[in-house]
This record gives sequence, C-alpha cells and structure tokens, in this order.
Amino acid sequence: MRFFGLDVHRDFCEVAVAEDGELRSLGRMSTTPQELRRFAGTLRGSDQVAMEATGVSAMIARIIEGHVARVVVCKAQELPAARAKTDRLDAQTLARLLAQGYLREVWVPDEFTRVLRRRCARRANLVRARTRQKNEVHGVLMRTLQGRPPFSDVFGKSGRAWLTKRQLPVDEHETLEACLRQIDFIDQEIALLDGQIARQALESPQIKRLMTIPGLDVYTASAVFAAIGDVSRFATPRHLVGYIGLDPRVRQSGSEPAHHGRISKHGSAQARGALGQAAWVAVRSPGPLRAFGERIQARRGPQVAVTAVARKLVVLCWHLLTREQDYAYARPTLVRTKMRKLHLTAGVQPPTSTRGKGRTRDQ
Repeated sequence: MRFFGLDVHRDFCEVAVAEDGELRSLGRMSTTPQELRRFAGTLRGSDQVAMEATGVSAMIARIIEGHVARVVVCKAQELPAARAKTDRLDAQTLARLLAQGYLREVWVPDEFTRVLRRRCARRANLVRARTRQKNEVHGVLMRTLQGRPPFSDVFGKSGRAWLTKRQLPVDEHETLEACLRQIDFIDQEIALLDGQIARQALESPQIKRLMTIPGLDVYTASAVFAAIGDVSRFATPRHLVGYIGLDPRVRQSGSEPAHHGRISKHGSAQARGALGQAAWVAVRSPGPLRAFGERIQARRGPQVAVTAVARKLVVLCWHLLTREQDYAYARPTLVRTKMRKLHLTAGVQPPTSTRGKGRTRDQ
C-alpha cells in the first residue's frame, strides 16, 4: 500500500510517497484539473492520499477520491512543528503521518452541502453589504440634520418617497442616490439566492424538519444544516455544540473550582449568527423554549438567556436529525405558513390543502 502526501498550493502541489518503509519525493505538479486527473490515473485503488485543508483542497479531493481507497484532508494546525519547513518536507511529513495513522481527518462535505454552504455564505455577505449601505443613508440623514425618519422602514415605498423630498447638499444627494441604487441591486441578488436556497431546501427533508422548530425559517434552517452536514459525525449533542462554538470556556487548575466563561465561538460564525436570530424569535413564541428562556433571563439577563436558547436549539437540531423526527411542540399553523412561503420563494406551486375534502354537509 502506498501513502501519498500533497502539499497543496494555488499553482502547484508538492508530492511525496511512503511505501514499504521508504519515504521519497516525487516533485511538483501544477494544480490544474488536467494535471490532477493525469496524476489520479497513476494511482491504485489501494492507495491513500493526504493533504492540508486549503481553499483548493475540496476540489482536489473530489478529483482524486474516485481513484484511491481514501483521501484524508487534515488541519495544518494539527501537524507537528518542525525546525525546517519547506514544501518538500511538508509533503513528506503528510505521507509519513498518514502511513503511521496519526492524521485526524477533516470531514469533506458532499456536493449538496458544499453548494448550500456557498449560497448561504454569499447571502450573508450580501446582507452585510446591504446593511452598510443602509447605515450610510442614515449617516447622510444625521449629517444633514434631517431628524428621525417618520417611518419604521425608511427604505420601503413611503420611506423612499420621503427620502426623495429631502433638500440635501449636492455631495450628500449623490451619496444617497448611490446607496439606494446599490440597495436595489443587492435586494435583487438576495432574492435570486433566496430562490436557489429554497429550491435546495425543498429537496432536503432534513431542512424541512428543522423548520418545524419555532424561529427557524428556510434560511436559518439551511445555514444550520449546511454547517452540520452529516449529523452522524457528532456522537453526542455536546460535540455539535462545541463544533458550532456555543460551548462555554472552562478554566480550572489545582484545587480551585472550575470557572465557566464566555462561549468559545469556534466553528461557523454564520451558523451562530443564524441561531442567535432564531433564539430571539423562539423566546417570544409560546412553547418550552420560551419558558426555558424566561427562567434563564430571570437569573442571568436577556443576553445570556438568548445564548442559552441558541445552545438549546443546537441540541434540539441534533436530536431531530438523529431520530428523523419533527419537533414535538411544533405549531401546525406556523409550520404550514413556513412551508407555503418556502414553495412560493422557490417558485413552486404549493400543494393544495386537503383539509375539509371528502366530507359531506351531514358530517
């Protein structure tokens, strides 16, 4: 059996192989699909390949994985520090550790999860860009002493009409018009992404199952599921909580009691943000999550309570996905509303309700 190590870069890969206790370098190859397919054609079905997790590792793994027994993607931080560091030595280190069984594998998402992650990340970036433009508009109003807008949504139809009537200096008027044009463009891009995410959600029973939880709409459920991927890789809910970064830091030494601090914030910041927004909705919706949040809020305040509810949502997601069950305390009317909105966003005709059909007047 041969064990290959690839030190991956944007333009090239340094290749090393460990075979029968011998470690040798195979030189470099360009990081192009044609060159990678040619290299994959030289591999055997019993070979194993290891590489560090970089921006191009996922695509390289997909090209190679059909030709070998195993492709291992690992974190660079987990490799041992060396006094001398070169591309050749890094490739040899990967090959040697793979042969010895010391590499801890990073999960590589499947195509569905990878596409969903990219779409959710793009949507989050667009929302942040739109928020920056809206803040700039509020800055224009503040700098020109326009006072507070008389509308809750200054970017709605009535608010836009109010903005166009403001008497502003030339430069501020140009800024306002430019921001409004960018907001309109970003809104169109977000709408396109929402349709793509909704169509993916319709194909996923897991996402629709998460939507039965109060506070989780199609985007929040998609972002959480994209971060989780295959739930079977988490042995317990605590593993998933730590992966998302909602586990508290713990400091303890000697005979002193353990001190629990703020959450670790490891893992997907996008998923944590989505869960935080869902938690604010959940604490205002009737049900066990609201009661739990009120108990924590009475002792620790609203911010800690929302974080605790977000952690509870992660635990709940693990149980629902593992047991393949919907939320036991789901509100049927709310779930139907979510599903109807999901179909409309995806551009698909919602299924016709069968409620009341097949009944006569005497019944």
